[in-house]
Amino acid sequence: MFEDKSKVIRKASIVALIGNTFIFLIKLITAYFTSSLAILGDAIDTGSDIGIAAMTLVVSFIIRLPSSKRYPYGRQRAETIASLILSLTIVMMGFQLLITSIKKLFLQNQMLNDEFQLVAILVIITSIVFKFILALNQFILAKKANSVMILVNAKNMTNDILLSSSVLIGISFSYYFHIAYLDSIVALVISIFILHSGISLFWELNVELMDGNTNNILYKKLFDTVAQMKGVYNPHRVRIRKMANLFDINLDIEVDANITVHEAHKIAEELTSKIKENIENVYDVVIHVEPHGMKNDEEEGFGLRPQDVKDE
Repeated sequence: MFEDKSKVIRKASIVALIGNTFIFLIKLITAYFTSSLAILGDAIDTGSDIGIAAMTLVVSFIIRLPSSKRYPYGRQRAETIASLILSLTIVMMGFQLLITSIKKLFLQNQMLNDEFQLVAILVIITSIVFKFILALNQFILAKKANSVMILVNAKNMTNDILLSSSVLIGISFSYYFHIAYLDSIVALVISIFILHSGISLFWELNVELMDGNTNNILYKKLFDTVAQMKGVYNPHRVRIRKMANLFDINLDIEVDANITVHEAHKIAEELTSKIKENIENVYDVVIHVEPHGMKNDEEEGFGLRPQDVKDE
């Protein structure tokens, strides 16, 4: 499973690397001949995507490494850490665009040379089309691999399309209506959108890194599975943590105090199998068995009970 996922991530990163390199080169060449700061900034943004694709490629090799004494839970969190870096990159890009747009509104906007404006418009349109195809490819591969990292990268590419579109609108209005300041206004609005997107992604990934889980559906599935098991009582201290696309599940159950250890073990094994059947992408299940009806004087750590999971 890990190997198949790493192959899809590797494929996505290679496609992104090649596609972004092509887009970066045509934008950089256009910026050189037109002396357009807007296009140059757009090219720099695409250049950062090349770095992101290279980082994704490295991660695809890391996550396929087996568990070890040092990494008993495997290296799936490498994807989460890389995704967190991507989200911070999106936030920095949005903030930079916000500051640049505000400054440009208070400065005199210069017009591009007429002979290069039409060429610049055609180049930006071409880059938007290629970026759209690239983003669509990443969304498809993200769904196939169930990869947060590829999904974040795909969303970042969507933001790039919006950024390039703002440049296109600015240059087009400058060319047809001689309204240079509109580029700054559009870029200002888009920067706010990019900031919101990056902060939302950062918050979601931060919950995962702190072993949090906001998905009530998983807990409902788990408690429903336990309820179907005969001889299993009082599921409690249930904790589900997410590791990239995998789930690590811990729970306590009670069984008849008069059965043998062997019988209790068989019940726990059967319950583990049913949990893996009903919940996809389970990395591991750890079940602690207790005698039913006996009070435990030991203070236990936090965990959920069925009554803690409310209907959404």
